[in-house]
Amino acid sequence: KNTNMKKNIPLFKVFMSPTAGEEVGKVLHSGFIGQGARVEELETNLSSEFKIDRSNLLTFNSATSSEHLAYHLLKKETNLKTNYEWGQSIIHWPGLKEGDEVLTTSLTCTATNWPILANGLKIKWVDIDPNTMNMCLDNLESKLNEKTKIVTIVHWGGYPVDLEKLFKIRKKFGEKYGFQFMIIDDCAHAFGSKLDNKLIGTFDTISTFSLQAIKHITSIDGGFWISPYNNFNERGKLQRWYGINREGPRSDFRCEEDVIEWGFKFHMNDISATVGIENLKHFTTIINNHKLNGNYYNSNLQNIPGVKLLENDPRKESAFWLYTLRVDNRNDFMKYMSENGVSTSRVHERNDKHTCVSDYVCDLPNVDIVVKDMVCIPVGWWVNKEEREYIVDLIKKGW
Repeated sequence: KNTNMKKNIPLFKVFMSPTAGEEVGKVLHSGFIGQGARVEELETNLSSEFKIDRSNLLTFNSATSSEHLAYHLLKKETNLKTNYEWGQSIIHWPGLKEGDEVLTTSLTCTATNWPILANGLKIKWVDIDPNTMNMCLDNLESKLNEKTKIVTIVHWGGYPVDLEKLFKIRKKFGEKYGFQFMIIDDCAHAFGSKLDNKLIGTFDTISTFSLQAIKHITSIDGGFWISPYNNFNERGKLQRWYGINREGPRSDFRCEEDVIEWGFKFHMNDISATVGIENLKHFTTIINNHKLNGNYYNSNLQNIPGVKLLENDPRKESAFWLYTLRVDNRNDFMKYMSENGVSTSRVHERNDKHTCVSDYVCDLPNVDIVVKDMVCIPVGWWVNKEEREYIVDLIKKGW
């Protein structure tokens, strides 16, 4: 029986709460649409979702802006103070200088890596683990040197990097070089992912999250960071809005007091925040559906000729923003799936192939391998039981 014409299963779909339009309408006609009470409310609600102190979370107009600002703030030598969530401590941060390197992965959205360039820093590519698509921590360890200041990681598709192993590497690095490199934790795919039953974003890293259109939760566009460093967050709060203290006293409500440190226009607005607030109410249902579908594939796509599944470690609970396979004859596979109404894609081009980073080219043998056979299939909240069974049956039939 040919059911091809009935199927149209997208790789991505925007989730929008049925209450978002009405709530946005209220803000639109309230006379105030900038950064205000709704941004505050979203930050409070997100903090509750992660069970962290409210002062550790800041929203932005995009995750890219949050990463850009994080690199910018880290240029300054300072003592970083952590709060009780991560244990009271003070870490001396040596700042950034010309020639310092950020070690990062090329298998990600360019949004991960272009803020490094925008801050005048050098990229050093680290190869991936072909079983996870995440940074290979053994390869990372072999590339560390005295110029390493920051390591930027990505949890591909939501599958967690082994942060505990990374922290051990960082500790050993600190003993050798007298300071610990900073970890920028790009969690754009990983809202709801867990390592050892602890939410990604609540470890000792500067963690950035995306609320862009097709992420688990959208605020149309937007993002946030979670950071354990009190004074880093205080500077970030000022510098996301030109460096102006919006809460300080003013003799004239339109005229700011002295700006100590100039900043950017990286803040979120109340319209975006309102969409985020309404969508966040559905987070549990959205994330559970992603996980149910991903786990269904893990169980039902095993031992199929021409298909290699990625690692599925019980310590690592993926949010399954993507479900990635490695397949033989990938172009034939994608054509076959498309003809049968199923959208597929590699999703992200390897970043190191672009002309703007030609100065940093190096051998990445595992990236070379996986970009030839990796592909993502629909896994999101919109894929129902019948559709995921259909996708599995298609793959089992062969292409």
